[in-house]
Amino acid sequence: MQAVILAAGEGTRLRPLTLSRPKALVPVANTPILKYVIDALLANGIREIIVVVGYRKEHVIRYLNDHDLPVRVVYQENQLGTAHALRCAEPYLQDRFLLLAGDNYIDAASIAQIKNERNAILVTDHPSPTDFGVVIARDGLVREIREKPTTTDGKIVSTGIYSLDRSFFRYAVGPEVPDALQAMILDGVRVTPVRAVDWLDAVNPWDLLEMNSRLLARIETQRAGTISRSSKLYGLIRIGKGCEIGPNTYIHGPVMIGEGCRIGPNCVILPNTSIGARVTIEPLSYVAHSLVMDDVVIGSHSRVIDAVIGEGCRLADHTATWTSEAIFEREKEGFQKASFGAVLGDRVRSAPYTILKNCIVGNNASIQSGNTTVTGIIPDDAVVI
Repeated sequence: MQAVILAAGEGTRLRPLTLSRPKALVPVANTPILKYVIDALLANGIREIIVVVGYRKEHVIRYLNDHDLPVRVVYQENQLGTAHALRCAEPYLQDRFLLLAGDNYIDAASIAQIKNERNAILVTDHPSPTDFGVVIARDGLVREIREKPTTTDGKIVSTGIYSLDRSFFRYAVGPEVPDALQAMILDGVRVTPVRAVDWLDAVNPWDLLEMNSRLLARIETQRAGTISRSSKLYGLIRIGKGCEIGPNTYIHGPVMIGEGCRIGPNCVILPNTSIGARVTIEPLSYVAHSLVMDDVVIGSHSRVIDAVIGEGCRLADHTATWTSEAIFEREKEGFQKASFGAVLGDRVRSAPYTILKNCIVGNNASIQSGNTTVTGIIPDDAVVI
């Protein structure tokens, strides 16, 4: 069997984190989302894998080459929808295939559930169904797909994973896959809903915190590097090579720490925290329920909770995140209510004694004055004085 992974989209709803990388390469529990999808396919013996790339294609191609993953890459020159992306892979498809989104987590058990079905959709329940395609099913068949409806009574949504064959291309004349599936259903083709075992999607950047927490619960323990004898480590913890964990540092898992990190002394790292490679956390700092990407520096006496921190950020001493609930007005997304500490794009700089309160800070932004509380949305390249 073959599989097509769509990894060409921009992932605009995850901005600012997707300005410099496609959503499929956003790291969750220190692993790009795309890797989880490929691993789930390989675990099911599916090795004929096609990855459709487009936005920031060079990043995806470099990642696949560096990790020697067995895939064929197809280029979608213009991002004109999921059906258009699939048609880019059509010349390489023989008969039956799986279609998957490269920016959603999926487990091997869910692939096993659907891979032997013909004309099937992997579905799940979701508390916010209007963010997805709502699936209306009766008598064991899909009767209708409503793509991101304004309101709905149903909670069953499409995961964006389908089992199809080449006959699907007769219907895939428009830009999107759900429209083609709806045309199939109206034409009398039987389409079966299959329940997912485990599937996760981060619609908004703060959703990465929940995805990170759930995936950290599955890591394998490993403790490499140099760990001070006076440090206290409890629970599920993975520490990469070349790390230095200073004296009197307390770590309670699940926690993942990438290679070449320097933490402490006298730091506290609490559950549901992933820390990328080459991260420095200075003495007397506290980090909990956060996703910290590569090459970040967190200054001493800082307190980081419920935060997503992009690559290369530099947070000065006494930086703190403050979790509260607020309503955001985001371009193309309208008004959204969310509760978190901070989402920082890549290479954000903060001055000492900065408080980041329920804010989204764009890439390369600089908070230059100390004793400042930052709230709301700060655009890319902004200077806060």
